Amino acid sequence: MDKHTKIIATVSDKRCDVEFIRSLYKAGMNVVRMNTAHLDFEGLDKIVNNTRQVSDKIALLIDTKGPEIRTTKCINNLSVKIGDTIILKGSPNEDSTEKCINVSYPKIAEDVEVGSHLLIDDGEVDLIVKEKGADGLICEVLNSGVVGSRKSVNVPGVRINLPSLTQRDISYVKYAIENDIDFIAHSFVRNAQDCIAIQDILDEYDSAVKIIAKIENQEGVENIDDILRHVHGIMVARGDLGIEIPQEKIPLLQRQLIRKCVESKKPVIVATQMLHSMIDNPRPTRAEVTDVANAIYYRTDAIMLSGETAYGKYPVESVATMSKIAKEVEKAKDSRNDIPVDLVKHDITAYLADTAVEASKELNIKTVMTDSLTGKTARYLAAFRGHLSVIALCYNKRVGRELALSYGVFPRLTEAGSSKKEIMHNTLVKLQKKRNLADEDLVAYLGGSFGIGGGTTYLEIITVTGLLNKVDRYVD
Repeated sequence: MDKHTKIIATVSDKRCDVEFIRSLYKAGMNVVRMNTAHLDFEGLDKIVNNTRQVSDKIALLIDTKGPEIRTTKCINNLSVKIGDTIILKGSPNEDSTEKCINVSYPKIAEDVEVGSHLLIDDGEVDLIVKEKGADGLICEVLNSGVVGSRKSVNVPGVRINLPSLTQRDISYVKYAIENDIDFIAHSFVRNAQDCIAIQDILDEYDSAVKIIAKIENQEGVENIDDILRHVHGIMVARGDLGIEIPQEKIPLLQRQLIRKCVESKKPVIVATQMLHSMIDNPRPTRAEVTDVANAIYYRTDAIMLSGETAYGKYPVESVATMSKIAKEVEKAKDSRNDIPVDLVKHDITAYLADTAVEASKELNIKTVMTDSLTGKTARYLAAFRGHLSVIALCYNKRVGRELALSYGVFPRLTEAGSSKKEIMHNTLVKLQKKRNLADEDLVAYLGGSFGIGGGTTYLEIITVTGLLNKVDRYVD
């Protein structure tokens, strides 16, 4: 059985040689993630070029930093103790000291009120604002810790008026356009306008790059319906989300966000610390295995590795472990445990996709096939989370890579100049060899009556032999 849940692996320019990426790919990786918080353009070039040497089926995803606040440079790490009083100022060009922590956002004293918490370095240090002074926010330290250079600063429950895109982000968006990257994952998305700002740049250059919105704060959660209308998919980024929102609420929010994406028929990624202990250890904890399994039970399309593959000691083992968990969970999933979701809603493509998945439960269908000019029908089939693989005949390699984020979809990328007839015939022959399809096995085929690009208009359930004999009707 093929693994249906897709795996994203973060790759660093410090470890991105061709053989390393090939080993991740063989272990089950579908998408390479590049985190611009830790990469320059030279590093990106190395990862992109080496990935493309491995396979044109591997999708490339680039992260922006988004609207974030960080501490300024410290000459030495700053040790703080419970009960200490410290000033926090919005002075991006001044170094932080033991008496004054400076941050990258100049207007922080205007936006943050007395009683607010400031969490530094993913909550390692917690400050509470006691009063507003002439020089900034006067804070009390609530737990001892160390403050370093350029560490994240979160202000839970406070709306920070940062611009959606920095000049640095814009430069990376343009890099994605120029280098034919598949996805841009935009960090700290708060509302639809944050995504529209990127889409406007993509439209200016007539770019097909797709936007993934990283949901990392309360505002993003509250505006999820509007955000979904303007993006290709969502990433549930549980790291910052667990700082901005009480951690005990994260499991329910994760499930709700996954369901929203499934209803919208858009890919959803669950990320952050999924196999965190494998950064240093060859085996995950039982809790981590359960966490990965639950994300799959909740119907996520993809799961993501960060430090595990970027700088961890066991990167290939981490991907292989995720693959094993995914295969085991998918094999054991019971659809009776799913929460009913109305996915059809008067949509022809959705209706046919639903019918194909339901038919595969009642009939001895071996695989589902569909044409994929834009990938829409394949993504719709993915949303219904059937138990069969979906073979997507792609006439554009970019569309094939975009489907690397969709549950259970296996793109068949076409060769240049291939006709629809040739694609269909070659795919069926390969399925007979690789998946042991017999001549009389049933296939569910979703296609269009009006040729490529005419939309999905029919579902046909037919034997492999029958489809091969009728392949002549598929002409360009």
